[in-house]
Amino acid sequence: MSSDGDADNAQVEGFLRNWRQTAFDAGQFQTAIFVGDKLLAMTGYLDDDNDAFWMAQVHFSTGNYVRAHKFLEHRDLVRRNPSCQYLAAHCLIKQSRFDEALAILGERDPTYLVKSKDVHKRKAQGGSGSNSSRVAHRSRAYSEVRRELDAVNRRYEAGMCYLRGICYAKQNAFDRAKECYKNAVRIDVQCFEAFNQLTENALLSPEEEWGFLDSLDFDSIPAGSDTDAAQEIAYYVKMLYSTRLSKYQKQDAFNTACESLATHYKLKGNSDLLLAKADQLYTQSRYKDALELTNSILVEDKYKFSVYPIHLACLYELQEKNLLFLVAHELADSHPEEPCSWLAVAVYYLMIGKIPEARRYFSKASMMDAHFGPAWIGFAHTFAAEGEHDQAISAYSTAARLFMGTHLPQVFLGMQHHAMNNMTVAEEFLNTAYGLCTTDPLLLNEMGIVYYHQNRLKEAAEKFKTSLSIVDAIDSDPQVSIVARTNLGHTYRRQRKFQLALHEFDTVLRENGKDAGVFSAKGLIYLDIGKPEEAVNVLHEALAINPQDPIATELLLKALDESSNLGHIVAELNDDAAMIEFEQELEQLKQEARTEVAAKWSGTRGGRGKGKGKGKEKAMLTNMPQEGEPSMRQPGHSTGG
Repeated sequence: MSSDGDADNAQVEGFLRNWRQTAFDAGQFQTAIFVGDKLLAMTGYLDDDNDAFWMAQVHFSTGNYVRAHKFLEHRDLVRRNPSCQYLAAHCLIKQSRFDEALAILGERDPTYLVKSKDVHKRKAQGGSGSNSSRVAHRSRAYSEVRRELDAVNRRYEAGMCYLRGICYAKQNAFDRAKECYKNAVRIDVQCFEAFNQLTENALLSPEEEWGFLDSLDFDSIPAGSDTDAAQEIAYYVKMLYSTRLSKYQKQDAFNTACESLATHYKLKGNSDLLLAKADQLYTQSRYKDALELTNSILVEDKYKFSVYPIHLACLYELQEKNLLFLVAHELADSHPEEPCSWLAVAVYYLMIGKIPEARRYFSKASMMDAHFGPAWIGFAHTFAAEGEHDQAISAYSTAARLFMGTHLPQVFLGMQHHAMNNMTVAEEFLNTAYGLCTTDPLLLNEMGIVYYHQNRLKEAAEKFKTSLSIVDAIDSDPQVSIVARTNLGHTYRRQRKFQLALHEFDTVLRENGKDAGVFSAKGLIYLDIGKPEEAVNVLHEALAINPQDPIATELLLKALDESSNLGHIVAELNDDAAMIEFEQELEQLKQEARTEVAAKWSGTRGGRGKGKGKGKEKAMLTNMPQEGEPSMRQPGHSTGG
């Protein structure tokens, strides 16, 4: 009779577990709690940890973290069960009780669980011992069971490493957090949460990211006994992970991964793959192409919030003010709880020049998510836009501390110190940035500018030329090279390599249209080489573009004076009337130029700063400082990031 009762109970228990799981999968949590409670009443005396864990999991899924944690504590499950230990710590993290979570997790990662590739391969090859087939069969069966148990425990141990990293990050111990995330992925390469924290928060430099990826043992992913299938899965996961890495290095490896995933694995229209490509295009300053991809993603899912940092940055760079307003308005109305909603509002205010409002909303986004890179960078940009260099340096320094693996905060710090004429300090920050990333044209251009102002002209020219070669290699928009090419022309001018300088300036004018500063630079060269007539012509071009340009006006006065003293002009004047007419015309031109100068310096226009510290500066190396354009470039995806 008792055996029949046990059989009936077993059937009921199986029915209840199936009911609970079905309800849980359907999001019917009250049903799952109701059924799970009855199941625990039947199996409680057996101390069935699995049923108790699922009951706590249902409470966790409803957002009742206190109840889930107390449930696990009351049944003493935290001490003896890794899965319950993981869940209890997760409950405490959700309550922002990070010290208590670390007390449960412990402060040491189980690094002994980290597999090396060599060990894994030796195990896969097996030995050539002389055991009998029966012993070998029994050993294999035992090994299979043991391997399954190890896989489950390994997964939870990796999860606990990830949670340790979360706790340390919340306590601003970013070095320790980084190591925890790395160990989590090393223990279980399928722990994508930890890998995502490393890449999304830019905790590794571009070189470190690719090196870390190569060190991971993707062959350890369980794939049955089929060797070919295991290799295929390992390759597939590695390709997926490689699309998440920095786009400043190994462009060919990234393109190969994208091509393989798009064609062989049919992920051509996958939003994550499209976003990775958009990120690559953005780092190459191909903003229109990147915007096309982000638009295509948002057409399918306009609430995929990871897309918005790059999407907003592209809209800003392309000066799409109306579109930016619509995006910001819709996000703020529909999802005010998302940091990217207020990032959109802040970027819009930054575009229209309302700096205090932009700063307020950048700050709001960063307070909602302390690790939201684009918000921190934008917050610092608002101080730079107003020339508040000390506050900008403080904000960029915070970003550099939070996002150790990205070079952009160091670049912006270098720009700020350059604007304050602290050339030695600026060079130190730019060198630090160069140690993190050697392939950013913006960084190389800024290094060249600092060398230029230190009169290290040969080094400056090398940096500008390297910047141009990288722009060509990554197939960037030709407009990206205009600044570096102009600066290279000025460097050649100061080196008295006049023909090379004129070649660079002519290329700039051909690609960028009319530019008063470049015409003035050409006029200065023609004066230096004794061709005042040609200087007069190009300086008139400069004043036609900017009639109140003081430097072009002064140079024109000098060119006219030199032209009036040329003997061959006088020789061509055959009579007194012609001489008088020529002198009158010359004096009229001089008077017009003097009037323009007087109007310039007595006018109401405010003085312009050096244009530094506003992100992606476009300051030329002439004597005419030009205002820079703030850049919404983000760290990894990021700040996006």
